Amino acid sequence: MFALVDCNNFYASCERVFQPRLRNQPIVVLSNNDGCVIARSNEAKKLGVPMGAPSFEYKELFEKNNIHVFSSNYALYGDMSNRVMQTLSTFAPEIEIYSIDEAFLKFEGFDEHFNLQEHGYKIRYTVTKNTGIPISVGIAPTKALAKVANKIAKKFPERTGHVYSIDTDEKRIKALKWLPIEDVWGIGRRHAKRLRAKNVTNAYEFTQLLDGWVRNNMSIVGLRLKRELEGIPCLDLETPSDKKIIATTRSFDKNYTDKVQIQERVSTFAASCAAKLRQQKSCANAILVFVHTNIHRHDLPQYSRSITMKLPYPTHSSIELAKFAKQALDKIYREGYAYKKAGVIVMDFTPEDTGQIKLFENSNPRHRSLMHAMDQINHAIGTTKLKLASQDIKRTWKMRQEKLSPHYTTRISEVINVKCR
Repeated sequence: MFALVDCNNFYASCERVFQPRLRNQPIVVLSNNDGCVIARSNEAKKLGVPMGAPSFEYKELFEKNNIHVFSSNYALYGDMSNRVMQTLSTFAPEIEIYSIDEAFLKFEGFDEHFNLQEHGYKIRYTVTKNTGIPISVGIAPTKALAKVANKIAKKFPERTGHVYSIDTDEKRIKALKWLPIEDVWGIGRRHAKRLRAKNVTNAYEFTQLLDGWVRNNMSIVGLRLKRELEGIPCLDLETPSDKKIIATTRSFDKNYTDKVQIQERVSTFAASCAAKLRQQKSCANAILVFVHTNIHRHDLPQYSRSITMKLPYPTHSSIELAKFAKQALDKIYREGYAYKKAGVIVMDFTPEDTGQIKLFENSNPRHRSLMHAMDQINHAIGTTKLKLASQDIKRTWKMRQEKLSPHYTTRISEVINVKCR
């Protein structure tokens, strides 16, 4: 049996843990640079705030309905997520962290000795008690059905107590008939449209299709999903693996017209990619750099360009990757435009200890010990302390965060003060 544990309104719940007055109040969390809505509490959803809503367009609605608006506090959310996952890991021998607010648990052999429904209630109680984050738990024989069970637990909290188990075939069929086809885990917009055209409106009708049709039109991935919904396990927990590509992209705090400013951002993004490469002990053999203007400013000329460069040698040196990133930027930069976003993506990885020495050009061997020392210092005192000379020494990311909450759990100067009498 599998369980999918999903944190309820995770970003909003993180803010409420440290500001209890916000409970039952509408909350929205904005993206980088306070651009658009990326998270909403149930109360904000009921007031008609859509996902992705541009904050400037909905400012009047926010003020009129007393909606609490927050800049995204990823340091806080990441730390709270880690606390939730650490608690969940005590309830099952195997766990797959699926996203920042979701995890699959595997209960192999548990059903012989445990009442999994009661176990789910215990998980919910313990996580909420330890972290303050409310969760929903869906339990089923397969991962896909656990997703369905979780949706039911979250949709009908009064009846389920935020915990629902699909432990009989009768429950499975009833749940699949309730779930619209476009809400099935793994069914994208394109497949949902195709299935609707075939008069398949819910998950149960999808399981009644012929295997041959599903394989021909949705590949083996769609066939596995069909089997999972039929209660036949096809997907096991995934073990963490090294990333195949690493990207660092950001919107700027304002439109940049000065090339020097964009060069600094690109250097910072390249250094960030390099640090992540070193963390997984990989070297990159190719780099992609892109820039583009603000697509929402129709009054300004538009420009978008990217370039991929094959590197002369594999490297994870921040110095070398920043140099190559600026070379790529030189090839695509054009004067006369107001740039709003840039990004660096590194790819084509090889293990750091399998590099082949070339005849003419190689990574500077002294950089390896230098980068190791740099990573150790930054890990000890903070990632914003030791940088390349081409980076802004004051800030890592230049983002507008006018409504940022304190870093309650990750910055000692912002820890809550408790006064006792």
